[in-house]
Amino acid sequence: MSLLDHEVRAPLDLFHRTYHSLLRSSGEIGIQALADSYAAMAPSLHEGLHHDAPDLAALTYTSLRLPACIDRVRLVLLGQAHEVFARHGYPDVESWQPVSAPGRRRKMFYDGHETLAVLIASPSDVDDLVPMLVSFQIEWNKLWQRLNQPAARGTLARLREGVTLGAADFAPLGLGAEDALRLQTVWSVGLHERLRAMGEWKKRFAVRMLGGSLMDYERATLRWWWHIERCVADIDLRTRRVYFVSSNTHSLINLFSGFALHHSDELLEYVRRRQRDLLGEYDRIIEAQVPSSIENYFYYIQKKYQQSGEGADYFARRDQAERRLGMVRVPSRFYIDVAAQVIDISRLDPAQLDPRLRPDGAELLRASRAVIVNIDYPLGLAAYHILKIVARSVGALAGVYVIGKAATLNGRIGDVLIPNEVFDEHTGNTFHFVSAFSAADVEPFLAHGSVLDNQKAITSRGTFLQNQAFLEVCRREFLTDLEMESGPYLNALYEQAFAQRHPTGEVVSLLRPPCDLGFLHYASDTPASKGHNLGTRNLSYFGMDPTYATSVAVARRILHQELETLQHEARGG
Repeated sequence: MSLLDHEVRAPLDLFHRTYHSLLRSSGEIGIQALADSYAAMAPSLHEGLHHDAPDLAALTYTSLRLPACIDRVRLVLLGQAHEVFARHGYPDVESWQPVSAPGRRRKMFYDGHETLAVLIASPSDVDDLVPMLVSFQIEWNKLWQRLNQPAARGTLARLREGVTLGAADFAPLGLGAEDALRLQTVWSVGLHERLRAMGEWKKRFAVRMLGGSLMDYERATLRWWWHIERCVADIDLRTRRVYFVSSNTHSLINLFSGFALHHSDELLEYVRRRQRDLLGEYDRIIEAQVPSSIENYFYYIQKKYQQSGEGADYFARRDQAERRLGMVRVPSRFYIDVAAQVIDISRLDPAQLDPRLRPDGAELLRASRAVIVNIDYPLGLAAYHILKIVARSVGALAGVYVIGKAATLNGRIGDVLIPNEVFDEHTGNTFHFVSAFSAADVEPFLAHGSVLDNQKAITSRGTFLQNQAFLEVCRREFLTDLEMESGPYLNALYEQAFAQRHPTGEVVSLLRPPCDLGFLHYASDTPASKGHNLGTRNLSYFGMDPTYATSVAVARRILHQELETLQHEARGG
């Protein structure tokens, strides 16, 4: 049995087809219309779907990926750009209140009443958002039903009066003391207000798709790229050799600038003043009691410092230093919510680099004409549109390197997975390629996990579009690296190598890719161990270990490749 067999795919495909078919309508679609096909799918992220008691895991997962205003939202509008919203009767969406969710990067705007406008970069955003709305509505309505039963009459009355609930008040809701504490952690001060809202009205979401054609997605991506080109107008990207990196907005730029390492005294002062609980880790690293990296420690402290809202002078100086070193940060605007950084390799200062980089002959980099375009990793199919636009807009694509989170079926959280084979659910294509990376490129920089190379990855359509049968087949076929971007990136690369659009349902050999190529995935979820992920275990500091181990490997690879190119050119090649 394979992932293409009807028996495995039928319930997943039915749900997928159902909402994509309904969203072709020009009007509103009630989320309740999807409840039956969603239930038949039995998503692995919603194990308690058929139980009367609330499923705290599903409620937590969706709450972290939806904005807090979702409690008051009835209608969710999906569109690719402000022009699309204007074309459908919403000309002032940009003036609505910007809202966000802690667990998902997506541009959203709330009208203050009942409507949420969501910018989508590809159908993957639909595949991500619609199942979350179904799941959230189901769990909301479970609590609505329980709060309106006679046994919970006192609980609902105390919620309406603004009285703090005790442990006994949660029992009629099917929640124990640990559940209440978990909700308090996730919802913070909004716990009682949200529960009161759940008791007042039943949730009835509706969704309306505005636009949604392939051209709408490509047009939004093109405008996103034009914004980047305008922000770095002094660098003519159309004539430059480009190393494309899909990762995050902090690790590469920290490694290349070294600012945090050269201002560690200021960061330690912040720790002593505001984060004294982190001093112990610093002492253990200095005394070699733990294998953690002191560089990663200071990068983490800098991130905490910035999140605190303090240190305006520090970060102003950091921005100035980055500019001097040829590094430009480009925040996203109204289109795709993907920030970017453009790094001019010729302006890097070898003395400022993270000590794990610093290659021999680094002075040759002064002659480089190459730049690094680093983007905040997109979701799913948006990767295809982005790489297509970038590849056809720059002088030459020298390398494509992708760092991202993945679920692992055979490793542990914090492990690094390096695939050389990818099955793409979107197209049914299986790609074989030689990775630019092996375990030896990452292992020296990873303190707490393992590096597993020669892995088989599967690009999933969405986190909710998986069930136990699907995961079991993945295990049997050794597709143990589950992620969402590799397939779309490889489909775009195929179109760089061949004079035709990417195929469907084929085995594709990219043993001679059009540029240097490598994927590095670090495990943040283990579906076999339900509920275990970086978020639920609060491993933000230890999550820096695989993030920077993979980033160091990519940075070293770029510098090595560029130096080889420059040496070859110097020899007259």
